[in-house]
Amino acid sequence: MQADAELEVSIDIPEHRKLQVTQGTPDRIFRYIITTGAYFSLAVLAMIAGFLLYRGFQIFSDFGLGFITGAKWDAGSGDETAPAVFGVAAMLVGSLVIAIMAIAIALPFAVISALFLEYYAPLAIRRFLISILDLVAAIPSVIYGIWGYAILMPHVVGWSKSLNSWFGWFPLFDVPAPIFDRSPFVAGVLLALMVLPITTSVAREVYSQAPRDQIDAAYGLGATKWGALRTVVLPFGKSGLIGGAMLGLGRALGETIAVYLVLNLVFKINLQVLASAGGNVASMIATRFGEAGPYELRALMAAGLVLFLLTLVVNALATLIVNRSKVQ
Repeated sequence: MQADAELEVSIDIPEHRKLQVTQGTPDRIFRYIITTGAYFSLAVLAMIAGFLLYRGFQIFSDFGLGFITGAKWDAGSGDETAPAVFGVAAMLVGSLVIAIMAIAIALPFAVISALFLEYYAPLAIRRFLISILDLVAAIPSVIYGIWGYAILMPHVVGWSKSLNSWFGWFPLFDVPAPIFDRSPFVAGVLLALMVLPITTSVAREVYSQAPRDQIDAAYGLGATKWGALRTVVLPFGKSGLIGGAMLGLGRALGETIAVYLVLNLVFKINLQVLASAGGNVASMIATRFGEAGPYELRALMAAGLVLFLLTLVVNALATLIVNRSKVQ
């Protein structure tokens, strides 16, 4: 026993060695390119924000927080008899209502479509449908807007009448007058169709990375295909689905032409989604830009800065939610 103790004492513990990775010339060049691109993107965003702040600073100085909380937008008469009053609260509320409505409509269809493409569709049909999905995601917004105005809106008006007839007792589906065209509901349905391809693509890519061994284990325990998808694939792809939904939400918040064509611009906070009144910040800027004077143009730049910051906040929340879902 004494000899063993002496042997244990005499054992030397090796020193901790630091691992060093030597990068070759191609690796260093690639790292420099990626780093330069990342910093360039941040610099472009900073320049955009700085330009909008520079052009709209006078508006924030004149109106303060009232520019964000106020709902009235009046360019005035150009003299002191009728001073200008600018507020983007109505457009901000309209942007959020339309975007949230679009995501709420598109998300269930995105999940169903992604699961069908990845686990149910035959291989030949899957490749064709994926190609179509990628092409649809690249259609310009103005095409969606024209199609929505000419084809989609008459059908959605009928759905709006039905919703008002069945659920008119609920304030959200009540309308002050029986006019249902060019409403936030029409814009929300159109934006849902616009964000559906990109949300479906992101969800499908994440679902395709689900661990096959766990899916096979679920089958081995007697689970059906839906049971395996429900217990393995859906929990695995939760973070990716949230990321895709937030990506679609960011596009819906900044959509301009499509919303402009199917929604009446009214500077009034409207939570009645079936009423023919509403708007969003992007379509308001596009509508007022051509006839704006110098002072109103500064107000439009300030509104663009507010929308820019709102989009950044949405993306930051999306990153936080995705990271928390990964940890869980």
